[in-house]
Amino acid sequence: MLTVKALHIIFVTSWFAGLFYLPRLFVNHAMVEDAATRERLALMELKLYRFMTPLGILAVGLGLWLWFGYGFGGAWLHAKTTLVVGLIAYHLYCGKLMRDFAAGKNAKSHVWFRVFNEIPVLVLLVVVFLVVLKPF
Repeated sequence: MLTVKALHIIFVTSWFAGLFYLPRLFVNHAMVEDAATRERLALMELKLYRFMTPLGILAVGLGLWLWFGYGFGGAWLHAKTTLVVGLIAYHLYCGKLMRDFAAGKNAKSHVWFRVFNEIPVLVLLVVVFLVVLKPF
């Protein structure tokens, strides 16, 4: 089970790298004016999204394996699971935003994306404290 836990941590870390970087690309994409740079950013976003999606699936799958392996104990785990569901929604919403950029339909400012970019940071902070401290 420790191997599963180690892999879970590796895939969560990798998935979060994408969750941190993709919205940062959106910030830059919302600021540029020239078509060549927009196309390059759209390609970078697509490649990153395609790479990070399997990482997220593996992170969640291994997390479920751990959950079933160790049992369903503690309200902290239910709180963590709720936050993970929120991260999955965030990930999927990033896919929608990416498609909007690719279609030239983005209506949000770079400032909005700067705030949006901080959501996974806050979720990670709470999740780490829940897992380490198991407060309830």
